[in-house]
This record gives sequence, structure tokens and C-alpha cells, in this order.
Amino acid sequence: MMTARIIPRLQWAALVVAVVVPFVLSDYLTVFATKVLILSLLALSFDLVWGYAGILSFGQALFFGGGGYVAAVLARDYGVNAAIVALPAAILAGALLSAVVAGVVVLGKSATQIFIALGTMTASYAAYRLAISWYYLGGQNGISSLPLLKTGSYEFDEGPRFYYLALALLIVIYAVSRFLVRSQLGLALTGIRENVRRMVFLGYRVNVFKAAVFVFSGAIAGLAGGLTAFHEGFIGPGSLGTVLSTQAVLYSLLGGSGTLIGAVFGAVIIETLGFGLSDRLPELWPVLLGIILLLLIIYRPQGLISLIVSVRERTGAFGWLRGKPRR
Repeated sequence: MMTARIIPRLQWAALVVAVVVPFVLSDYLTVFATKVLILSLLALSFDLVWGYAGILSFGQALFFGGGGYVAAVLARDYGVNAAIVALPAAILAGALLSAVVAGVVVLGKSATQIFIALGTMTASYAAYRLAISWYYLGGQNGISSLPLLKTGSYEFDEGPRFYYLALALLIVIYAVSRFLVRSQLGLALTGIRENVRRMVFLGYRVNVFKAAVFVFSGAIAGLAGGLTAFHEGFIGPGSLGTVLSTQAVLYSLLGGSGTLIGAVFGAVIIETLGFGLSDRLPELWPVLLGIILLLLIIYRPQGLISLIVSVRERTGAFGWLRGKPRR
């Protein structure tokens, strides 16, 4: 029973630390911490599709960048920088893009894991090439000099204001995602991840469930992209490419997939280590990260979270009673 309480305790501990961060860090480091929170949303979006539905998506950056570009175009061409309009637009952009991709690679007749992985990667790379060559989107220079995000007359400038906005949105998205994966839908997704053939045999429309969570994750990634555009004041083709998609995979791989909190921890750890070591060891840091991930795959394939959280907690407590499976 103690194991089942570990993740809730981790969540509350992480929340307490996150709330006090701006009080103990300088403004410069608070800006970096805000970026980490936003990337944590991207990590969550990937963990939902991979950790719970078994979808290996290398296209999360497509939805991230799509949301960012939509928010940037609205701000640049129409002067729309109100959070109540710009952020929902970014969410909608991510959801629509993911729905289109899902219609092709998830709901298709050849929706194998390899096909989905290559299909999402291809879509992400195609969007990257399109953004580079499209003058309207700024080409290689992207869209810059974006106005501050605001609500009424209140502007979210870099620092504590934007940090707490990103934190509030992360908490809401995390809570909704946690509710989702602990619901009956989450039970079905867990079954799909663990044994697709059995779920098909039981009559579940597996691809429909996968498409639904895929679109939801795309909406989260779109929100992260919209926040990035206003936080950085810039959005470029790199936000659509496979490099960022791979980062999302690494976050979940390092922290531990199928727990949500593991993906968040993975984003925090990788970005913090990268921030501290990339300048001091610019050539050695990628090698060190590769070695860490290789050792993790060999000895802890469930991620760092598996050091303190059992497989039972990762797969959920569904079907368990006093530590024994129901019969």
C-alpha cells in the first residue's frame, strides 16, 4: 500500500518546490525555470501517447510548433495577444494538426507501431521544411518581436509572472491528464498498451482510443508551443523539427513513461543538466547524455522513476485487490 502513495507524495513535493522557485532563484534563472515548465507540458503530451497508449510518436514537435506559429501569426498580423484568445487558438491548432495526422497514421489500415513512428517523424520533418521555405512564416528566421501575452491590461513579462502562468497551466493539464489515465478510459488505454490483441479480441476499437488520446496530447503540445512563442518572443522552424520531438522522447525515457510525473522529472533533469553543462562541456555533454541514457536502458528500462515506484503503480492499480490480481 505504501507504493501506491509514492506518486501522490512526489506530486505534492514537486508542487511545493515549484511554487517557491521564484523566491529562491534570480530572475535570469526563473526565466530558465519557466522554459522547463513549458517543456514539461511537451513531455506530458508524449507520455500520454507512449506511456499509456503505446504510440511511439516522433511528431510531437509538429503540434508544438503548429501551436506556436498560430499564436505568433495572430499576434503579428492581427494584434491578438490576449491569453484568453491566443492560447486556446494554439491548443486548437495542436488538436487539429494531431487529428489530421491521426487520421492518416493512427486510424489507417497499416497502423503498426513502426508505421506510426515513421509517419509522425515524416510529418514533423515535412512541416519543418515547409516553415523554412515559407516567406510568410519568416523562413529560417521565424517570427520574432512578438508582443507580451496579456489578460486585460495585465501583461505576462519574463520572470515570476510568466512562471506562475506556466505553472498554473501545467498543474491544470497534469490534473486533467491524471484524472484521464485513472478513469475507465485510462483503464482501456492501459490494456491497449499491455496487450493490444486481447483488447481487440474483447471488442474494443483500439485505434479510436489511440486517436482520441493522440489528439488530446496534440492539444497539450500546441498549448506548450503557444506559451513558448510568447515567452521567447520568437518561434522558428526548429520548433517543428524532429530534434525537439526526440527531446520529448528522451524526457519520458529518462524520467519513466506511464507515470506522467516521470516525464516531468525527465524534462527537469535533462534541461537542468544541459543548462549547467552545455556551455562548460559543449562537445562532451551530448556524449554524457547518451551514455546516461544507454546505461538507463540497460539497467533501468522503466526510467529513473522505477527506483522508487513499482511496475504495479506504473500500470495502475486497476484489477488489484490487496496486492493480488482479481479473479
